[in-house]
Amino acid sequence: MINEIKKDAEIRMEKCVESFKTHISKIRTGRASPGILDGIMVEYYGSATPLRQLAQVTVEDSRTLAISVFDRSISAAVEKAIMTSDLGLNPSSAGATIRVPLPALTEERRKDLIKVVRGEAEQGRVSVRNVRRDANDKTKALLKDKEISEDEDRRSQDDIQKLTDIFIKKIDVALSEKEAELMEF
Repeated sequence: MINEIKKDAEIRMEKCVESFKTHISKIRTGRASPGILDGIMVEYYGSATPLRQLAQVTVEDSRTLAISVFDRSISAAVEKAIMTSDLGLNPSSAGATIRVPLPALTEERRKDLIKVVRGEAEQGRVSVRNVRRDANDKTKALLKDKEISEDEDRRSQDDIQKLTDIFIKKIDVALSEKEAELMEF
C-alpha cells in the first residue's frame, strides 16, 4: 500500500516537472522555434483551433518562422491571431507563406522573461509540494486506520521527502538552464 502511494507521488511529481519544462519552453529566447506558436488559437469556422492543425510552422532562419497555411482563405485569421497573442510578434504575408520575424531581445525584456520563468518555477515547486502533502495525508490515513505502524509512517514520509527534494532539484536545474539561455546574446 505504501509503495503504491510512493509510486503515485513519483509519477505525479514527474508530471509537475514536465509541465514546468513545457511552460518555459514556450518562453522565447530570440532564436526561432516552432514551439513558440504552440499556444496560438485561430478562429476557424466558428471555433478556436490550434495553429498547428491549420498550418505547418517551420524555421526559415535563426530569427524567422515561416507558416504555410493549408487553407489559404484563413491566412488573414492566422495573421490576426499571431498579432493579438501576447508574444509581441508582427507577421507579414508573402503569398501563400506568412513570415514571422522575431525581434532581438533587449536587456530589459530578458530580465522580464527571467522573472516570468522564476514565477513558473515557483509554481512547479508548489505543485510538487502539493503532491508531497497528498501522499503524506494518505499515509497518515493508513496510520489512523492502523493499517501501518508509526515506524512505517515515518519511513514513508522520509522517502516522500527525498522524492520531493529530487524533483524540486530537477525544477531548479531546468530554471538555471533557461536563465542562462535567456541571458545569452
